[in-house]
Amino acid sequence: MESRSFPIPDGLDGSRVDAGLAKLLGFSRSFAAEIAEAGGVTVDGRGADKSDRLTAGSWLEVSWQPRQEARIVPIAVPELTIVHDDDDIVVIDKPVGVAAHPSVGWEGPTVLGALAAAGFRISTSGAAERAGIVHRLDAGTSGLMVVAKSEHAYTVLKRAFRDRTVEKIYHAVVQGHPDPLTGTIDAPIGRHPRSDWKFAVIAGGKPSVTHYETIEAFPSASLLEIHLETGRTHQIRVHMAAQRHPCVGDAMYGADPALSARLGLTRQWLHAVQLAFEHPATGEWVTFTTTYPDDLQHALDVLRAS
Repeated sequence: MESRSFPIPDGLDGSRVDAGLAKLLGFSRSFAAEIAEAGGVTVDGRGADKSDRLTAGSWLEVSWQPRQEARIVPIAVPELTIVHDDDDIVVIDKPVGVAAHPSVGWEGPTVLGALAAAGFRISTSGAAERAGIVHRLDAGTSGLMVVAKSEHAYTVLKRAFRDRTVEKIYHAVVQGHPDPLTGTIDAPIGRHPRSDWKFAVIAGGKPSVTHYETIEAFPSASLLEIHLETGRTHQIRVHMAAQRHPCVGDAMYGADPALSARLGLTRQWLHAVQLAFEHPATGEWVTFTTTYPDDLQHALDVLRAS
């Protein structure tokens, strides 16, 4: 582990954390962002995310592990389904257990590795190990992702996700019954104060808005349709857990292990069922949908039979 601490110079006042670290320490911006995402940056003793703004004169502390090179390894993933493919984009149905892109410490398959193994040529925009990735799903979450194949598509889609013009719909099975049955959770999310790998609703976190609607209720759980207004890491999982209705199967955020076992779940019941956006080449509004994978469908069948 290496560390540095120093006052923020006047020239970086108002800069993003990742951009400031890149200039101060000579890192790539993507590596600086990874350090912040891993909880390695504090400003005046408070944790800072990659997009937070620096204030001149504040005390900056940075701790990091020297980077090992993460690279795209072509590994076939037969369960990964191509939903749509054209010259600019490829839309996939990502199975559970597959990360979006390579990262230090992850040794499993990735979306980019699966696409490379299948012969797809992806945009080279962005960091080399994240080329073409314009948004992500957790390795433990399945469903729809769009990957940019052209440089133009990468630029347009990154802007669309940033400006929140992309429609992202998820289905989740959560414990208990949310009250009200339809509602909005507007609560800031930041890094968990006592865990490097978790997030939580905390004062000073990033604005986060989740809209939900109950589709079906069971004695011990509810099937929800969820629309994300923002796209924070673990947002649905954190917001539902904060309401005392964690996603079924989500051990990290407090799911009941007995219920998970009864339903045969080894991961959270969370699936990205619909993705809609303006096509980067034509401007046409396009919508893609998918069905539940077998493990989630089985859990739902058990709930319906109970």
